[in-house]
Amino acid sequence: MSLSHFLFGGRQRTRGHYPETLVQAAIERTVDHTDARLRLLPGYRRRLREPVIQAIRHVGRLVDETPAPILVGRAEFAADPRLAALFVSANEMLERLAGETAGLHARAERRPARITALLLVERSEKHILGMDLVNGLVQREVAQIAVNFNGHRLLEPSASECKTRRHLKRRAFDHLLALARIRLAEIRAERADLLHQRDALSHRLTGRHATRLSEPAALRAGLDRIARELAIRGEGGSVLRAHLEIVAGLLGQAAQQLWVEDLSLHLDPMNIRRHPQDSGARLIRLRELHDARGRRIVPLLIAFRAGEWLSGENARPSAQRTCL
Repeated sequence: MSLSHFLFGGRQRTRGHYPETLVQAAIERTVDHTDARLRLLPGYRRRLREPVIQAIRHVGRLVDETPAPILVGRAEFAADPRLAALFVSANEMLERLAGETAGLHARAERRPARITALLLVERSEKHILGMDLVNGLVQREVAQIAVNFNGHRLLEPSASECKTRRHLKRRAFDHLLALARIRLAEIRAERADLLHQRDALSHRLTGRHATRLSEPAALRAGLDRIARELAIRGEGGSVLRAHLEIVAGLLGQAAQQLWVEDLSLHLDPMNIRRHPQDSGARLIRLRELHDARGRRIVPLLIAFRAGEWLSGENARPSAQRTCL
């Protein structure tokens, strides 16, 4: 079986007990996706073992705590305010689902009756001036907040909910590795800048540029600061050890790198924020996934009947919900 299945699927993994051979495989995956040169360090597996296990447990909890998939279709679109907020119309929703799952049908020997997948949607808010009822009178240029949902993507469509969840855990783990890889790239750039600064200060200190009596002391203080910064980021033979600590530290603090927050919105049919007591407000309860880079996205586990597609005759371009 695959690494994903052993680490993220099955009763034994749910209890947090992982075969050592598979833990080691996850460590090697971590090295491959961050800095392959870490294998040059003695003891890199031992240093990464606990952080990797902590990261696996964290992403496992995130996905396991995701609510059961909601059924989506024409009837459900009219009944579930979440779907009406995320999509302009039932037609648009089904068009997107059909397009995103076309590859699944092409690979399958037979069309599954039901498909489970994770829908990802980006949320944005914009301050606008619109029309509204104020004290029973229609007024123009009323300050409002429009909530937009766009960038719809469908991840891991499958005929099995368990398989979808298992693959989502692998994706979440790989996202942590991507965050570590980005941080290492930043460290390299910071290190190069510090080395450039050090060379410039050293040249001024030893050359003819340090003419004033007070300047050498300031230059030495600057060099001391750079030395401290380089000690954190690594220099020469300590670079790989610093990279190993960065990767281990990030995975060991997985809960600070990737987390979910509850999101409650009171929206009208045009996705304008309303007061909770407003008679036209619909309460939309969602969850929002955040990462340490500041990205946020709304995940929604969905299930839909594979046969409920739009035919070429009744598929029309979706009307756009306009927010000026």
